[in-house]
Amino acid sequence: MRTLVLDTSAFIMGFNPSQSGHAYTVEAVEAELSEGTFVQLRFKISQEKGELTVQPPSTNSISTVEALVKRTGEKGSVSTADREVVALALDLKELGQEPFIVSDDYAVQNLAEHLGLPYGSLANFGIVHKFNWVMYCPACHRKFTPPQVICSVCGTQLKRKVLSKTKVKKSGEPDRTKP
Repeated sequence: MRTLVLDTSAFIMGFNPSQSGHAYTVEAVEAELSEGTFVQLRFKISQEKGELTVQPPSTNSISTVEALVKRTGEKGSVSTADREVVALALDLKELGQEPFIVSDDYAVQNLAEHLGLPYGSLANFGIVHKFNWVMYCPACHRKFTPPQVICSVCGTQLKRKVLSKTKVKKSGEPDRTKP
């Protein structure tokens, strides 16, 4: 059974969990929603009606996501909510469900792609490549691990660049890697 895991952007873009059957999210997503807005109201009503389950991810899944965030260089680009949404999807997959992350956040999609978790977006086409990032100093050309933002050698503001990228295969798209 396909289970939706909703990121903050899904709520902001107007996704209504009531029309999806059942969905999951994390407390950190609710914390990112502006107080007193229609978006927050829809969140609370869906939760009260039992159509949205707010569930914390396991510490094991959080550790897996944290290691991936560090390895891919996404550390300065993902919020606590982003990390927990991806970790919750991992937990649901481990429980035999088919999690599908709904997020317009490219960093969330990148993490999901690295973990082999299906995802989709509401307001954009989604990522075309999965990336590994690195922070570098444009002055002295040293490389650093995110989220460091200032070069510890020369004091220059660091920039982020792609270390490696791989084309992602969208569902329904033919596999172009085979002749």
